[in-house]
Amino acid sequence: MREHWKEIVRFCIVGVLALCIHYGVYILLLLLLGIKSTAAIGVDWRTNFAYSIGYFVSLMCNLWLTAHFTFQEKITLRKSSGFFVSHGINYLIHIIFLNIFLSIGVVEWIAPFLVLLIAIPINFLLVRTSFKRL
Repeated sequence: MREHWKEIVRFCIVGVLALCIHYGVYILLLLLLGIKSTAAIGVDWRTNFAYSIGYFVSLMCNLWLTAHFTFQEKITLRKSSGFFVSHGINYLIHIIFLNIFLSIGVVEWIAPFLVLLIAIPINFLLVRTSFKRL
């Protein structure tokens, strides 16, 4: 049981780092693409593009940190494929809820944090399963 709690703490540390990378790339791309606020307009393809690129960049860092730090496992083809499948599902959850929040008028700078409230618990279970069960 104690090891389970250590995994959760390490997962949170990696998650915060991945979040910072994701959000930093997302905001940087929003600025570079000239998005100031489309809350009144709705969803803009550039917002989805920026969010997706940020997600991918953080995903690459996340894979290495999750394997070596969170679960202290070696990266194998089987485990990384499970990781990518779980994050593929997680990405769909992210992008769907991002667009829902944007479509109801939540500003681009805030919407990712609302998405995280839904996605984090689901993501932990998916990633843990891919590293511990395969």
